[in-house]
Amino acid sequence: MVATAARRWGTRVVGLVVTGVGLYVVAPTLLTVLDAWPSLGDVRPAWFGLVAVLELASFGCLWLLLRIALGGGRLVDIAASQLAGGAAGKVVPGGVAAGGVVQAAMLVKVGFTARRVGGVLSATGLLSTGVLLALPVLAVPAVLLGPPPAQELRLGLLLSLVVALVIVVLGLALLHWDGMVRAVGLAAGRVVHLVRRRVQPAVVADTLVDERDQVAAAFAGRWVRALTAAAANRMLDYATLVAALHAVDAAVRPSLVLVAYVVSLALGLVPLTPGGLGFVETGLTTLLVLAGAATDQAVVGTLLYRLASFWLPIPLGALAWGGWRVARRGSVAPAPQDP
Repeated sequence: MVATAARRWGTRVVGLVVTGVGLYVVAPTLLTVLDAWPSLGDVRPAWFGLVAVLELASFGCLWLLLRIALGGGRLVDIAASQLAGGAAGKVVPGGVAAGGVVQAAMLVKVGFTARRVGGVLSATGLLSTGVLLALPVLAVPAVLLGPPPAQELRLGLLLSLVVALVIVVLGLALLHWDGMVRAVGLAAGRVVHLVRRRVQPAVVADTLVDERDQVAAAFAGRWVRALTAAAANRMLDYATLVAALHAVDAAVRPSLVLVAYVVSLALGLVPLTPGGLGFVETGLTTLLVLAGAATDQAVVGTLLYRLASFWLPIPLGALAWGGWRVARRGSVAPAPQDP
């Protein structure tokens, strides 16, 4: 009993200490970013519209991806479930799981079976993670190649299209080429084996092949559309960051912005705060300054980007959930569908 209690409370105490230290480290940068709100008044209103449109288009691609995986359904229901789940995940610490529960519950109530919803959310999560893992591989060559110059940040929008196309081609290769998937899994397994000796590269490769097969089954016959939607979701989000930096006249190479964007996505997975709040702002502003942006430009650009990608979805999710509840009141639930 004593040993069990010690382990349980010891784990919680360690978690609280780690959280406290993490918040202590990122709090100054977060406060600096939030204090930059008045500086947004210097940004031309058209840039707010462009940033919002790009981020909403990114959300739209995610809704299409879910609809493709589900094999149909009303886009308004799928959008409402994703917005509500995303909002829940941003207000609850470690809320990715809570957001998934909210989203799944809403999809089940509109007629999809729980088994179908669970498989779809798992498959789309794996596909989105795969796109995220591909970005660092594509970002390194973009940095090494050098051009375009810093003054042509607008070319970052073109870079997003090129990277999205490469992701689609690479994804199709992985879906059809077992040898390539196994080679990638073995390479990743060897890296993991250096850190955790018990993990065997062959096991990692087998796991990667199984996950690929799960994604392939979920999007069978619709691979091109699914990959295009997944790539567009990430790259439109990246384009939002590029537009935010262009709005504050930052002079940063788009390839370096891509590296900063990839790191910010990784920091957003830190479970200590909702949506990586504080960690994303700290990492993104630091990397943008190292990439050549002035400190005030990095801070205001990060604030504008996070305003669209983090803060805007919270009220949108609340409105989507409320509107969905009102629309559902008094309606008869359709029979569960499992296409």
